[in-house]
Amino acid sequence: MSSPTTPVRPSDLRVARRQRAQRLADEQEGVLSRRQLAQLGVTRWQVRAELRARRWRAVGRQSVVTHTGPLPLPARHWVAVFEAGPRAFLDGSSALLAAGLTGFEVPVIRLSVPRGARVYRQLAGVDVRQTRRWAADDVAGAGLPRARVEVAAIRAALWARSDKQAALVLTMVVQQRLTTAERLAEESLRILRDRRRSLVHQVVLDLLGGVRSLGELDVVRESRRRGIPEPTKQVFRKGRNGRYYLDLVWEEWGLVVEVDGIQHAWANQVVGDALRQNDLSLQDLTMLRLPLLGFRVARDEFFDQIEQALLDAGCPLAA
Repeated sequence: MSSPTTPVRPSDLRVARRQRAQRLADEQEGVLSRRQLAQLGVTRWQVRAELRARRWRAVGRQSVVTHTGPLPLPARHWVAVFEAGPRAFLDGSSALLAAGLTGFEVPVIRLSVPRGARVYRQLAGVDVRQTRRWAADDVAGAGLPRARVEVAAIRAALWARSDKQAALVLTMVVQQRLTTAERLAEESLRILRDRRRSLVHQVVLDLLGGVRSLGELDVVRESRRRGIPEPTKQVFRKGRNGRYYLDLVWEEWGLVVEVDGIQHAWANQVVGDALRQNDLSLQDLTMLRLPLLGFRVARDEFFDQIEQALLDAGCPLAA
């Protein structure tokens, strides 16, 4: 004869459910949605008991935190997604922070939902926007619902407060190896209409590399427009530390301008650039650096410096 089964005590069931909830919460920065709790078998009455005992706390209407300590940014990301609705996901610069971007300031948490999607509510400090720029594979496959890095970077650039910030965020995601310039280029082709479409394409081309000569031509065209004498391009020099080519040279006035692509900000270029600049200083030449990123977002400031260097050397500039 089989032995009778021992009945499961209700208290044991509650403990098992709470443990399942805690395991999931540990994967989500301590935050669970009420829907998730119901799916785990945790009843509304059990949630209320945990809240009354101050083991858990409610944040908004849809989110429960399984501790009572402070909420760091990753936890606030989960809360924002749960509070916004079932189809909400982190987007733009907020999605980039969740993917590991550092050194970039984000004043609000940005969320997107597809056009027509239900939005529960919008918390203070959270910006929820409906977007037509949506496809099923825009959202990363697992974990915190967020846009893929390439999608988020392009949208962060389009939504940035300034052209400078737009160029900066595109540059940083490549520098920090969150994605590649090639993937950004592919994603940028989806931009059909936007006032920053041209800027995004220019910055992505700069990041792709191999467009150094294009940057030099842009500088020459701007020089002509401003009445600055046309420089000589790609001048060969031999210095104490080897041979090299200088991008733009005004020989008569001893001025050199180096047009730097994004690769010049990377570690393997820094030493060579410094040695070349020091060689030129020893030859009594003035050297100015013009990063392509600077040409895109601070053109007037850089050309004011070029004009000042030429004037100081006695160059008669056109009025």
